[in-house]
Amino acid sequence: MFRQLKEELDSIIDRDPAARSRLEVYFLYSGFKAVRAYRRAHWFYQHNMKFIARYISQRARHKTGIEIHPGAKIGKGLFIDHGMGVVIGETTEIGDNCTLYQGVTLGGTGKDHGKRHPTLGNNVMVGSGAKILGPFRVGDNARVAAGAVVLDEVPDNATAVGVPARVVRLNGQRIGDLDQIHVSDPVSQELCRMSFELEKMQKRLNDINCLRETK
Repeated sequence: MFRQLKEELDSIIDRDPAARSRLEVYFLYSGFKAVRAYRRAHWFYQHNMKFIARYISQRARHKTGIEIHPGAKIGKGLFIDHGMGVVIGETTEIGDNCTLYQGVTLGGTGKDHGKRHPTLGNNVMVGSGAKILGPFRVGDNARVAAGAVVLDEVPDNATAVGVPARVVRLNGQRIGDLDQIHVSDPVSQELCRMSFELEKMQKRLNDINCLRETK
């Protein structure tokens, strides 16, 4: 147990240049406290004591601002940096040595059943404010940029950016042209599609009215 605790503390120190000592991380890092509380809650969850498990997770959420469902499966070395506003859903799976920044959501879309949340491989980094929504996999060593909204699978060793997110680097190689200015706006695209559908409906309605008048 102490060896595992030491490894968790050292993994955070290795990834956070602001961490000065194990003692500081143990007592002052909200992300570390949230993960420790999750480990206790997950034990109760596995032993079918779900009320106690949720009680522990909700107390940790109140204290740290980080909500981790006790049913999630999390490997070793998870580092939640700053952490406020992080949400990890019930069927989420996280591999070893992953890093999440503040405001990250590993959630569902509301339309899936059973496995509803994403699976993160090993050594995945998710930037602040990113949302990964749905029961798909984000591969080993993948990077998700801050503010990205990921709705599809991300391959191993890939970098995904944007809303909706798309892969711009794979195995260290740039994919296509990364144009930060002329990026298609999904909201505008949806409005155009709806406008086109309304025009079609209006035309059909006019045709029906014309037929009635001729009769």
